[in-house]
Amino acid sequence: MDVSRRARTGAALFAAAALLTTIVPASAATATSAPARVDPDPVVVVDCFAQAQVRPEEYLLACGDGNNRLVDLRWHDWGTRTATATGTDMVNDCRPYCAAGRFRAYPVTVTLANPERWPDHPDLDRFTTMRLLYTDTAPHPVPKDSTYKLTW
Repeated sequence: MDVSRRARTGAALFAAAALLTTIVPASAATATSAPARVDPDPVVVVDCFAQAQVRPEEYLLACGDGNNRLVDLRWHDWGTRTATATGTDMVNDCRPYCAAGRFRAYPVTVTLANPERWPDHPDLDRFTTMRLLYTDTAPHPVPKDSTYKLTW
C-alpha cells in the first residue's frame, strides 16, 4: 500500500470517527430522554367575564355587584371529572344596605364537577356545577351545602 493511499484511508477513518463522536452522543441523548408528550387541554371553569380559568386563586360568584367572592382558593385536586379546593367565601351582609354593608368570611370547600363541552370554545370542557360546603357557618339564608349551576 502506498503512502498516499494510507493517508487517504487514515483521513477517511479519522473523519468517520469524528462523525461518530458527534452523532453517537446526540442519538444516545435522544434514546434516553422521554418523548415529548402533549397533555390535552385541562377542564376549565369559566368566570363572569367568559374567561377560562384553571386553579384560580379567586372566583367571583356575584357577577352583577361583586358582593360575593371566593378568595384564597387552594386547589387540592384538578382532574378531568372534578376539582376540589378550600378557601374563603367573602359575602357582603348588605346591612343596612349593600353599599354600607360589611364583607364577612366563611370557610368553604369548593367542588367543581359535571364537565361539558364549552359552546363558545368547543375544543375545551368546562365545569358546569359548583358545590359550596361551608365548614363552619353559612351566610344567611344559604344552606351549609349548596350546589349551583355555572351558566356562563
